[in-house]
Amino acid sequence: MVSPTMIGNDVSRADRASAEGDVLSKVPQVTFAFWVVKILATTLGETGGDALSMTLKLGYAESTLIFLALFLCTLFAQVKSGHYHPVFYWAVVVATTTVGTTTSDYFDRTLGLGYVKSSIILLCVVIALLAAWRYSTGAIRVDQITTRKDEVFYWVTILISNTLGTALGDFVATTTGLGFERGALVFAGLIALVALAHYFTSLPDTVLFWAAYVLTRPLGATLGDTLTKPPPEGGLGLGRINSSLVIAAAMVVLIAVTSLRKRASNLDGPGGAT
Repeated sequence: MVSPTMIGNDVSRADRASAEGDVLSKVPQVTFAFWVVKILATTLGETGGDALSMTLKLGYAESTLIFLALFLCTLFAQVKSGHYHPVFYWAVVVATTTVGTTTSDYFDRTLGLGYVKSSIILLCVVIALLAAWRYSTGAIRVDQITTRKDEVFYWVTILISNTLGTALGDFVATTTGLGFERGALVFAGLIALVALAHYFTSLPDTVLFWAAYVLTRPLGATLGDTLTKPPPEGGLGLGRINSSLVIAAAMVVLIAVTSLRKRASNLDGPGGAT
């Protein structure tokens, strides 16, 4: 016979297991706000990366080393954290976009690979990483990162995908002659198609997530160039440093608002304040 006490104990254990799973997860839930912040982060990566390499004239190689050091520092804080921390997480994302910006520019311009070759090489690396991730762990996780192996694959894939996105953005905006504004519209349209595929097709969510993740980078790159390039080159000429500061402020506000809403939701939920 099953007693109410036994049922209560089982429910308590289930609640504790669920809570522990939430605490252990090192990444945020994939929501609309997540994608908005991601686009802001990639735009900041473009303007911030260009501010260091071009405005301050440090060069692509030197800027890449600086941003790589920033990436390693933020990644260390993220890895050491026992749960999802918005400041650590989004700091790493921004760091990967700045590294991706300067690395892509170094490949394309300093080494002379060009946007097409760079994009193809980086796309192959992303696919290889995802295949290795799937083979090594049995699943590619995007919203429940709880093990060190998953976390390593997650961040390396993000780093390479953001570098790929930078090359794609420059290719569409520059090589094809579409310009920054029309290039941004192209990538916004492609992201909309991925969103429609999520709701109206049976394509795996993991595939759609990484497709959207790659596409948000060139969207951010073209938006960043639209804001900062001088008018003769098709931009608004707002300045890289000022644009970076404004975008960073918008990110901080949005992350703070969504974090407070989630905290309030948790308090009002089962077991919270009523």
